Amino acid sequence: MRAISQEVLGGPEVLTVVERDLPTLGPSDILVRVHAAGVNPTDWLHRTTGLYLGTPPFVVGWDVSGVVEAVGLGVTLRKPGDEVFGMLDYPRGAGAYAEYVAAPARNFAVKPAGIDHVQAAALPVAALTAWQALVDTADVRPGQRVLVHAAAGGVGHLAVQIAKALGAYVIGTASTAKREFVLGLGADEVVDYTRTDFAETVRDVDVVLDAVGHDYGLRSLYTMRPGGVLVAIVFAQAENIDAVAKERGVRREYLTVEADHAGMKAIAALVDEGCLRVEIDGALPLEQAAEAHRRGQTGRTTGKLVLTVAE
Repeated sequence: MRAISQEVLGGPEVLTVVERDLPTLGPSDILVRVHAAGVNPTDWLHRTTGLYLGTPPFVVGWDVSGVVEAVGLGVTLRKPGDEVFGMLDYPRGAGAYAEYVAAPARNFAVKPAGIDHVQAAALPVAALTAWQALVDTADVRPGQRVLVHAAAGGVGHLAVQIAKALGAYVIGTASTAKREFVLGLGADEVVDYTRTDFAETVRDVDVVLDAVGHDYGLRSLYTMRPGGVLVAIVFAQAENIDAVAKERGVRREYLTVEADHAGMKAIAALVDEGCLRVEIDGALPLEQAAEAHRRGQTGRTTGKLVLTVAE
């Protein structure tokens, strides 16, 4: 099969097309012929640092949408020919930039019939991150005020919609150019961070989803009610954030996304109900993975980038 691999750590140029053996199908696994693979910031983080993947060569990528080719011993949920979408085990199960992947059957759900593989491949990592932050970690309730940073980004634009589906009042931060897009997702307010300091204007927030990091989490604490929950999905945070969170009576959590069958089914249901749509900033063929990384690393994309693998 074709895959995108790298022999060394480095910039997008280290990503090259290689031929590899098909992955081994183990008990409880399914073999999926990949039609599209989502691109996420964690992909270029691992490309440049190795982080949890160690020393190259390796294939990055965790988002997959495709068709079941074969099933392993004991699999009852899926059959060959099923259209599925899901997430490979994060972080050590990388390998989505390839024509085939093997992973536990319960990492996947049935692809919603109303979307294509490109749209489906853009969802798992970003939508599960938002779902696990807002539902599993923060337990967002109807009427609560939720602040979503980077609300036009991959995780952010899905988090806005999920929070609205949960009945929350949603405030998003975004640039001037993306204000109307975020409002179109259902946000009740958008703070233009190029013109306004959200920490000076936003108040009485119950839940914050911080997809920016650095001082955003710390500044967000001053917008929150005691008893609120701040969920960060990036490592880089202000050094004194825990002390300030404790002082202000706010619970702070750091979330690393996990493969999640129940979460994938819930996301599929939201898509089927018309409550969740993914914005595709671009779909590039597998061999242009390096270009997808270059575009993604600008930080100016709206929604998600996707690699197309099979027709």
